[in-house]
Amino acid sequence: MRRFALLNVLLLPICLHAAVAAAADQVVSESTPRNSDVSPLQQKRTTAAQAWGLTDDEWAKFEHLQNGHRRYWSPQLDPLTTLGVEAESDQERQRYAELQVRLEAKRAERELAYQQAYTAAWARLFPGLQPVQGMSSADNTSTSTRYALFVEEQCSACQTRVSQLAKQGAQLDVYLVGSQGKDDVIRHWARQAGITAAQVSSGQITLNHDRGRWFGLGASRPLPARYQQVDGQWQRVD
Repeated sequence: MRRFALLNVLLLPICLHAAVAAAADQVVSESTPRNSDVSPLQQKRTTAAQAWGLTDDEWAKFEHLQNGHRRYWSPQLDPLTTLGVEAESDQERQRYAELQVRLEAKRAERELAYQQAYTAAWARLFPGLQPVQGMSSADNTSTSTRYALFVEEQCSACQTRVSQLAKQGAQLDVYLVGSQGKDDVIRHWARQAGITAAQVSSGQITLNHDRGRWFGLGASRPLPARYQQVDGQWQRVD
């Protein structure tokens, strides 16, 4: 009996330690959310919200707005602008404006650094040649309005128009219809139109092969034709 009693006394601290450890594990388990408790969709939403500097609730509000009237008014509007224009107070409006300014400042800094690296690489690898944009979408980093200008090779009015717009400081994405993807053709046209290397390297003007985009708009000649995007929709200006 004494041997059993002694054994029980020796085992008592071990049992107490195990009980305390089990209780601690249970507290930690109950207080700490498991990754498996968060759905992949919620994780995706949280990640997206953090990328824009928003809370989960703010992201949920953005999604709600995009499923309402904004779905038709401005379906491609970014989260900060959407929340800003739909803000219910000056404080909210100011918060989203400041978030957007900081975010766009960082974006502009990164894109400017890359543009400088790209310009230097082009000058080093292809000295004397004007860079041609492979397939610009007319969506770019400039804060001013950019236009897509469709032109064709045998068109004196096209050359005159691009020259006029360039002198006015317009931001242009020029698309040469019928270039058949030949860079020498579009460079020759650009020289005839008076487009300078400085205008291209600065980003004021990009030179692009049309690649069927003109016909995809369902448009018809005569050219030139100038377009701009309004709420994600192409609209002809002139």
